[in-house]
Amino acid sequence: MTGAAPMLIYDGNCGFCTRSVRLTERLPVHVTLTPWQETDLAGLGVGEERAEREVLWVASSGRVAGGADAFAELLTHSRGAWPLAGRMMKLPVIRTFAAGAYRLVAANRYRLAGATPACQLPPNQRPGRRASSGRQC
Repeated sequence: MTGAAPMLIYDGNCGFCTRSVRLTERLPVHVTLTPWQETDLAGLGVGEERAEREVLWVASSGRVAGGADAFAELLTHSRGAWPLAGRMMKLPVIRTFAAGAYRLVAANRYRLAGATPACQLPPNQRPGRRASSGRQC
């Protein structure tokens, strides 16, 4: 992936996730937004379980960051004042807080505004989901 635009990979089956990622289109950053369901995860060295659990930032170098760290990378690679916010998110105390907040939102994303009705179904009843999948929406 060296030299390519960085990618932000998200859960395309989750309405809250999709709407949240669409907000990043307003940031002054060159990034490819793609749902994990349409991504060659194995080619990136990422398992499906991780992609189901957190948003992923894939740098031009191929390095992968997830969750709050992915958003910190997104901000760091933006223009304007955003890189400062991204660097601040990488500071130890703020990083710990951001990671906790991210996990809380991710665990409850099906309850938040923008979630689709499919997100409220049990995992084995969601569209495009395997019965054995323990995915959160």
